[in-house]
Amino acid sequence: MWIPTEHEKYGVVLVSFRGTVQHGLPLEIGDTVQILEKCEGWFRGFILKNPNIKGIFPSSYIHLKNAHVKNKGQFETVIPVEDSVITEMTSTLRDWGAMWKQLYVKNEGDLFHRLWHVMNEILDLRRQVLVGHLTHDRMRDVKQHITARLDWGNEQLCLDLVPRREFSMVDPDEISVTELYRLMEHRHRKKETSAPASTHHLFVHVKSLMSTNLGEELEVFFHIYDGRENRPLSERFFVKLNKSGLPKSPEKTERQCTLFVDLGSSDLRKDVYIVVHIIRIGRMGAGEKKNLCSVQYRRPFGCAVVSIADLLTADSKDDHLLKVYACNTESEWYQIHENIIKKANSRYNLSGSNTGLAVALQLLHGDIEQLRREYMVLFTRGVSITRKLGFSDVIMPGEMRNDLYITLEKGEFEKGGKSVARNVEITVYVLDIDGQILKSHVAAGSGEPGGDEYHSLVLYHNNSPRWAEQIKLPIPVDMFRGSHVRFEFRHCSTKDKGEKKLFGYSFVPLMQEDGRTLPDGTHELIIHKCEENTSLADCSRYLKQPFSKANLPSNNQTLKGTKESFWITSFLCSTKLTQNGDMLDLLKWRAHPERINDSLSKLKEIDGSEIVKFLQDTLDTLFGILDESSQRYGLKVFDSLVHIINLLQDSKFQHFKPVMDTYIESHFAGALSYRDLIKVLKWYVDRIVDAEHQDHIQQVLKASEYIFKYIIQSRRLFSLATGGQNEEEFRVCIHELFMSIRFFLSQENKSTSPVAQTQAVFLRTFPAVYGELLKIFTVREVAGFVRETLGTLPTAVHADCLEAVKLQCIAKTVESQLYINPESRCILLPVVLRILQAHMQEQRDLVMCARILTSMLSLIKKEENGTAEPVVSEEVELIVESLLGVLLRTILEISNRPQPAGPAMRLQFQDVTGEFVACLLALLRQMSDRHYEQLLQAFNSKDNLRDFLLQIFTVFRILIRPEMFPKDWTVMRLVTNNVIITTVLYLSDALRKNFLNDKFDYKVWDSYFYLSVIFINQPCLQLESFSPSKRKKILEKYGDMRVMMGCEIFSMWQNLGEHKLNFIPAMIGPFLEVTLVPQPDLRNVMIPIFHDMMDWEQRRSGNFKQVEAKLIDKLDSLMSEGKGDETYRELFNSILLKKIERETWRESGISLIATVTRLMERLLDYRDCMKLGEVDGKKIGCTVSLLNFYKTELNKEEMYIRYIHKLYDLHLKAQNYTEASYTLLLYDELLEWSDRPLREFLNYPMQSEWQRKEYLHLTIVQNFDRGKCWENGIILCRELADQYESYYDYRNLSKMRMMEASLYDKIMDQQRLEPEFFRVGFYGKKFPFFLRNKEFVCRGHDYERLEAFQQRMLNEFPHAIAMQHVNQPDQTIYQADAQYLQIYAVTPIPESQDVLQRDGVPDNIKSFYKFNHIWRFRYDRPFHKGTKDKENEFKSLWVERTTLTLVQSLPGISRWFEVEKRELVEVSPLENAIEVIENKNLQLRTLITQCQSRQMQNINPLTMCLNGVIDAAVNGGLARYQEAFFVKDYIMNHPEDGEKIGRLRELMFEQAHILEYGLAVHEKFVPQDMRPLHKKLVDQFHLMKSSLGIQEFPAYVRASPVHFTNGSPRTCRNSVPNIISPDGGRGVARRSLPSYPAVNRYSSSSLSSQASNEVSNITGQSESSDEVFNMQPSPSTSSLSSNHSASPNVTSSAPSSARGSPQMAEKHKHSRENACLSPRERPVSAIFPNPLDPAQRAPSHQIGDTTLPRSDPNLSAPDKVRPTPSSWSLDSVKEGPPSFSDSFGKLLCPPVPPRPPYSAGSSAKNMRSQSPVTSRSPQKTTVPPFTPSPTECQSTSLVSNSPVLSGSYSSGISSLSRCSVSEASGTELPAGDHPSHPLPPSTTLPNSVSSSSDEPIRRENKTPPPYSVYERNNPRRPVPLPHSLSIPPQTDPPALPPKPHQLRTGSMKLDGTSDPRVPRPRPLPRKVSQL
Repeated sequence: MWIPTEHEKYGVVLVSFRGTVQHGLPLEIGDTVQILEKCEGWFRGFILKNPNIKGIFPSSYIHLKNAHVKNKGQFETVIPVEDSVITEMTSTLRDWGAMWKQLYVKNEGDLFHRLWHVMNEILDLRRQVLVGHLTHDRMRDVKQHITARLDWGNEQLCLDLVPRREFSMVDPDEISVTELYRLMEHRHRKKETSAPASTHHLFVHVKSLMSTNLGEELEVFFHIYDGRENRPLSERFFVKLNKSGLPKSPEKTERQCTLFVDLGSSDLRKDVYIVVHIIRIGRMGAGEKKNLCSVQYRRPFGCAVVSIADLLTADSKDDHLLKVYACNTESEWYQIHENIIKKANSRYNLSGSNTGLAVALQLLHGDIEQLRREYMVLFTRGVSITRKLGFSDVIMPGEMRNDLYITLEKGEFEKGGKSVARNVEITVYVLDIDGQILKSHVAAGSGEPGGDEYHSLVLYHNNSPRWAEQIKLPIPVDMFRGSHVRFEFRHCSTKDKGEKKLFGYSFVPLMQEDGRTLPDGTHELIIHKCEENTSLADCSRYLKQPFSKANLPSNNQTLKGTKESFWITSFLCSTKLTQNGDMLDLLKWRAHPERINDSLSKLKEIDGSEIVKFLQDTLDTLFGILDESSQRYGLKVFDSLVHIINLLQDSKFQHFKPVMDTYIESHFAGALSYRDLIKVLKWYVDRIVDAEHQDHIQQVLKASEYIFKYIIQSRRLFSLATGGQNEEEFRVCIHELFMSIRFFLSQENKSTSPVAQTQAVFLRTFPAVYGELLKIFTVREVAGFVRETLGTLPTAVHADCLEAVKLQCIAKTVESQLYINPESRCILLPVVLRILQAHMQEQRDLVMCARILTSMLSLIKKEENGTAEPVVSEEVELIVESLLGVLLRTILEISNRPQPAGPAMRLQFQDVTGEFVACLLALLRQMSDRHYEQLLQAFNSKDNLRDFLLQIFTVFRILIRPEMFPKDWTVMRLVTNNVIITTVLYLSDALRKNFLNDKFDYKVWDSYFYLSVIFINQPCLQLESFSPSKRKKILEKYGDMRVMMGCEIFSMWQNLGEHKLNFIPAMIGPFLEVTLVPQPDLRNVMIPIFHDMMDWEQRRSGNFKQVEAKLIDKLDSLMSEGKGDETYRELFNSILLKKIERETWRESGISLIATVTRLMERLLDYRDCMKLGEVDGKKIGCTVSLLNFYKTELNKEEMYIRYIHKLYDLHLKAQNYTEASYTLLLYDELLEWSDRPLREFLNYPMQSEWQRKEYLHLTIVQNFDRGKCWENGIILCRELADQYESYYDYRNLSKMRMMEASLYDKIMDQQRLEPEFFRVGFYGKKFPFFLRNKEFVCRGHDYERLEAFQQRMLNEFPHAIAMQHVNQPDQTIYQADAQYLQIYAVTPIPESQDVLQRDGVPDNIKSFYKFNHIWRFRYDRPFHKGTKDKENEFKSLWVERTTLTLVQSLPGISRWFEVEKRELVEVSPLENAIEVIENKNLQLRTLITQCQSRQMQNINPLTMCLNGVIDAAVNGGLARYQEAFFVKDYIMNHPEDGEKIGRLRELMFEQAHILEYGLAVHEKFVPQDMRPLHKKLVDQFHLMKSSLGIQEFPAYVRASPVHFTNGSPRTCRNSVPNIISPDGGRGVARRSLPSYPAVNRYSSSSLSSQASNEVSNITGQSESSDEVFNMQPSPSTSSLSSNHSASPNVTSSAPSSARGSPQMAEKHKHSRENACLSPRERPVSAIFPNPLDPAQRAPSHQIGDTTLPRSDPNLSAPDKVRPTPSSWSLDSVKEGPPSFSDSFGKLLCPPVPPRPPYSAGSSAKNMRSQSPVTSRSPQKTTVPPFTPSPTECQSTSLVSNSPVLSGSYSSGISSLSRCSVSEASGTELPAGDHPSHPLPPSTTLPNSVSSSSDEPIRRENKTPPPYSVYERNNPRRPVPLPHSLSIPPQTDPPALPPKPHQLRTGSMKLDGTSDPRVPRPRPLPRKVSQL
């Protein structure tokens, strides 16, 4: 049975548990679990990080820990009972663990490794703490280290700052908000700005001396030198180097490393230097040869100098190579460093070009103890300390130092009978009182240990040497008395023996008779002469002699007159010895009572460092004198005491205050002193008002704290000694003293008066007295003293400085021990509040006011849980009454002030704001219901209440601002929000009661709603963005405050009633923002408000357009910021639909909801696609979807234009320049050539509409150029040129014409790649909305084939599955929760056939029309229907042809567009056979023409093609077709196919005819080595003819006009092509020829992919080509043998076939449509219209084409209608070519008239055109007959004036390349007349019209593409000339088409027609002008 646990509440998992048992809970090692129940060795509970999943687990797997349970029962929470630091460590490490792994993923390796080390370090320290074996001090250090590491990690990972007190986390509920703010601020400051260190230290590490001429040992001396005062600042650091220039003792680092300590900030300046002197030890001369002399001398070597300022920038230990200089003359050695500093170049030079001293120098900052912690390695390894000369800036008590520094300055010596000057060396000894040499007490400097003696430098032949060598004598204090220093002078001989001969000595005693030490300064010592062998061992003999010339008696002229002298400078740095006689006199006052007065007077002149050395002795002396002679010396002693007390105020001696405190507590014994001290103090206070000079009185008052300490301690000692006698007398004295103080404080004075300054001095020290008074008086008594004293201060004070001091006094009072006591607080609070309120109202001294208020409120919090609850409540009431209003006003004023310029001031203002905010929060948190009631009742009018509410709501909005607190202060923000929501709940009642119905106030309510909205949207409340542990903590402590505020908003909204209309539509945006917060409860509460808004708006205006408009506007901006999700969309939809079910306006409501929901879908997709890392294709597709939605459904012009530019930027980034142009054209279309001003918008400046349109045109042309779409660029160039021409801006017109010309050149000269097109289906629910279950056609990238495209798509959608079949998927795929991609290649069906059919047009022009403005694409799939004949599979080989129609043509604003319509037709085997042979005939024609015109480099392609066709035919290829379709059975079973069978037969004959001609051409060009192959081909061809049963070609075949279209581009358009024949010599008579129906002539599948590429080049005419053989390819562009072919069966078995070309009468010749499309490497894909219905088939006697060619060949048969004959004549060539402008004023491509039906042997019958463009009859002409010849073809002299003759015979439609066509009649339009409705040039009318009169034109079925090429008819109006044209720079010029036949007004325009089935887009209002 499961029993709830009592004690087993919390545990840690020891072993992982898989949870395989029923109800088992899987556990991982280290998980923490909360246990709910237990049962027989099992526990039931949950893991703390996932409390929602509960389960059972074995109890043996759990280590139980003690825990404290809160809220026992169902919702209990468990807190482990352990050290708070351990708890924090555990939770923090868990959080870090997850983030640490993410660092690895994000490749932040540096932080990853550093964090790893810190985590391990923390785990180690955690282990130490848990074991519990640490001492108290060590535990403290470890915790400090842990918290420092935790803070570092939190900062690095951008986690929250943790408030701590004593290493433990602080619970914000347990302390006051002001205290919390203080803790946070302290930690933030500590983290951000470390206070600049006042002490600095220089680390020096000597590496080596590099020089070429070493060989002797060296001594290197470093010291710090002040260049301004020309004196050393430090003692010397001494390093010995060996002969190689390296340290002699490398293992002892303290010998090479030192720290120059205690440098002040004033020492870090430019003129402070590190000076290095280098001394060599060796022979006298550096270049002397070695001799027998072994004596070593110390000789100058060189000097180096570096400024300390150079080191300030170097943070790390930088190695420096110091240049070493030598002096030119040795006599200058003493000042070489000064010469180097002054740059006196003449006095020194480099000691060698390669000489340099390598040292490491580093400046360290901070206290020496701090450095020991930070640079532990440095100190543990060993470093010597080099001290400053003298004491540091701050002298610490207990510091022991006794160093005497002596500098050997100079000497004056006589020659001593020598002919040259001496080489003098000094030896220094220190001797004690007994004359014994003190061992190891002579040091050359730090670094090396001291020696017994010191040898000076030797300067060569110098009787006046100047050494300037400093030595240090660290003599113990007890040895000073009687000790002396002896200097022995020796001459160093340079002779062989190298003797050092003693010739004199000097000495100096270290202490005088009276106990004073040798005074600092320079001393001239007497040189006592002696012999060489004189023994100085008995020092008593010479100590009696005088030592200094200054001390010589006046009668001793002998020594005084001597010239020989020796100068030294001494400096004592001692904490125990003094050189001051006055100090000694005072301390020995009993010995000389008569000198007391004098000594007390001189005390003020003694240096402070001397006084603090003997502080205790001095104080004992003073109080001793006071006890013995108080009447006589009382005032003097008092003044001396004041002087000493004030001396300790100095920063240099402030650390001696504790010494004085200790003295007062432990050593002071003046029990009677208090009377004298009180008497003298009162005497001074009473004289303040009358005294002229206040300086001394101010000094007295400054010392009042310690004077009171002495008074109180003296009284306590007296009480102890006497048992409390004279108590009353003492109290009276103190009361009188305070009366005197109050009197002088009550005086009103100007700020400049001395009395006011004295008042300020007293107020500064007064609070320090409280603590002393409390030692004797009660709390109430002291509080009374303070209240009365502060109360006497004048209220109207004119002195600003006194006001500030008064506040400082109040601040110290509030922070004192006195104020902490509740008893005294009641007495002091009114006074404090009065002064504080006055200052805050005047906005003065706000920093201090904030400090006072903070202290007051932090104390109130402390008492909340105590016994004094009523007292606290009263205090809160008092503070609220006095300060709440003024506090709110202060925060408002500070926040609205402009930020001060200086960083220090800004910091100060920030502090003040934060402090006041914390105070406000603390106060509001303390307020109870009663306080709020009293507050609201206190307002005597509605206006006052209104102002208060507005004020507090505004302040709350300020508090919510992100910049209010630093980013990582989440704890503080949550406390703030908790206080705000609590207060708002109280105030909302006041709002309801006082400002509703007739008293409604919009401003208050608006302020309330605005506050609520920004409250909910704060980043710190978005719990979803936090880690689970942080979210859990916040929810446990505060709950979800957003939901609470949301419920409050809803409640308040419901109370508004009809006043809701005031907030519609203003609050729609803010409320929408709230509902987008991803909190389900909040959404459920807030979304219904929109229903309410719709309802009220419907009541007011009958619709809710305003609501809709505002919703749509805000949705875009909010969702683009990352707000909202799919769940929100569903929730919005479902909640509102449910709400409006019963409304009368339900229909319009549903419409609005649907629109908004659809917009959300697109916006969500857009946002997802725009994420970093997404591919450009997705981004572009999504942007197009959204852009179209804004235009067509929402009619939001501004949003539409914004997304146009976003799409444009995406295209540019992806280098889709053509698409970028089309996109920008959308915006261009919205503008007109007007001079209306446009506002600044996006990146456009304020300019006229003309200027912006001009700029857009130029940008678009530039992008068309970059995208090699030059034809479109030309149209825009023309439009711009027209504008310039209309303004007579010929300069820009010229530039524009040149640009246009350059585009034409690029069309002709540059190569354009032909793109592939792919159909892509996106199936499954996992795709974004704009792709889901839709199919698209995509324009591939350059060189991109199917496999590459498929791989790219799979990379873009890595989770997608590629479908391996091309069949349409079923519903299971559509509804699957997956992604399926179906991809295959498709073939474009060009709309514009005219250019493609025209002869003589170069390929690079045609290629544009083949692949641009494409609406339709097709795809073929071969299959077998019925039983498959194994012997001849062609009998059952059908083709399934799919035609896809897009919503917009490609290319356009995207590389892909959605398929709007798909049509499916099946092509029969017979039709398939016809198509295959037609394609092969086309390929043959092309290759033959290329060979003839010498376009082919070699003949191999033709050879291979001929070989393939002839060989296949011989081996049964065509025979298979004969077997399949020419047998009796097939003809009987398929009577309807009679015409097609005839067509197939004709094509076979035609193929044979082409082959024969091809062989003739081949024979002419075949090289010699391939003759055998040619012969073989000829033989096989004869076999083929015989197999086909051809003995001789029928007459109609022989005379067949087989025209090879791809002739030479040199052929003139107006020339009549020659008859095609190898020789071209004879003409062939033209004959009438029966023409077969051309129903199936639109396919051109070729059998070879290579051939298909060849076919793609069919353009132009050959010189030898003839119109008679005018064979044209059909519009299909697929290859049966393509790699992408769907079925191998078709490619392997399609036979080569030939197509015969029908003849026609001599007088009549059909101009055929040149619908030639190049075959592509694609799946089987040829256009096959359905076969004609028998009812519609032409009668048997009527032979000829019976249907019109269409741009959509897949229209069903019933749609086709037989055309009516027209009087179209093909013989009209006499008429001159009409003007292009006649027919092409509106069309880019010329219309093509229908082909007339034709009867054999009769005239052409009239035929009525089925297109809106009616045909006309050109004039007739006669053409001479031509005869085919096997010889070379030659040009005839006949020239046709109209290229109408170069028609395509088989298609039945003439190409009216130069004929004008009128829409209404068969008459020609006069020049300049234009149809009233210009047609879009993207398609050609006749080719895109079906035969049926009732089927609309294809282009009219399309939603007009906004990027189509069109023409504008704008009347020119007189507007100012535009600014000069700046043509954008053109990169790599590409190439363009023949000049499109248009007037100049032609340009790119939207098609004006549209499919009635497609919903029209809403027209955009002309507010565009503003954009």
